[in-house]
Amino acid sequence: MSERFREAALRLLRERAVAADAPGMRAYMKSEMAFLGVRKPARVGIVDELCARFPFATQEELIGSARALWREASFREERYVALSVTGHKAQRRFQDPGMLGLYEEFVVSGAWWDFVDETASRRIGPLLLSHPDVVRPLLLRWATDDDRWRRRTAIIAQLRAKERTDVALLRRAIDANLADPDFFLRKAIGWALREHAKTDPGWVLDFAEHHALSPLSRREALRNIGH
Repeated sequence: MSERFREAALRLLRERAVAADAPGMRAYMKSEMAFLGVRKPARVGIVDELCARFPFATQEELIGSARALWREASFREERYVALSVTGHKAQRRFQDPGMLGLYEEFVVSGAWWDFVDETASRRIGPLLLSHPDVVRPLLLRWATDDDRWRRRTAIIAQLRAKERTDVALLRRAIDANLADPDFFLRKAIGWALREHAKTDPGWVLDFAEHHALSPLSRREALRNIGH
């Protein structure tokens, strides 16, 4: 199935590509990988069509097809489709820790914010809420990993958790990366704190007061609250 799925995805992407859009999309994303010129609204339709045509019977079929499309991609939109298919409503029943190996591959080999942020907040984050016994220890390890994208994932995985945010995990993930000068980590810290401030601004203000946040992280964290 994985080869038929990959071929169908690429065929649909080629059919709906606007070649004139490709250079601008590639420049915006600073991507080494080429673009076809398929913007998000068109990709949403493609993903819906693929999920209807390929009703995966097992988690293994989903993982195998998404992984094949991801690994063999020549165009960035193929990877967008691979990622989006895993989060489609048709795959909801497969969302358990068995998906973590694939999601880690998206993070590490994707190695850029467009892939990482979607995977962190909309794939791994929900798994943290449903399977904290498995995902929490994983994110604690990732918070100190050599790979900055695993670390960014640990910081921003709870962007959508709201009142269910594990503040102890959030604190540990941020503390582990406070001294790192990397832009993507400092931006992630500020973003995670800004999102949590929508639920508990007092906690974020207290955290900012007692931690040496970088100017970037502090500005992002306190953007929408008095300080």
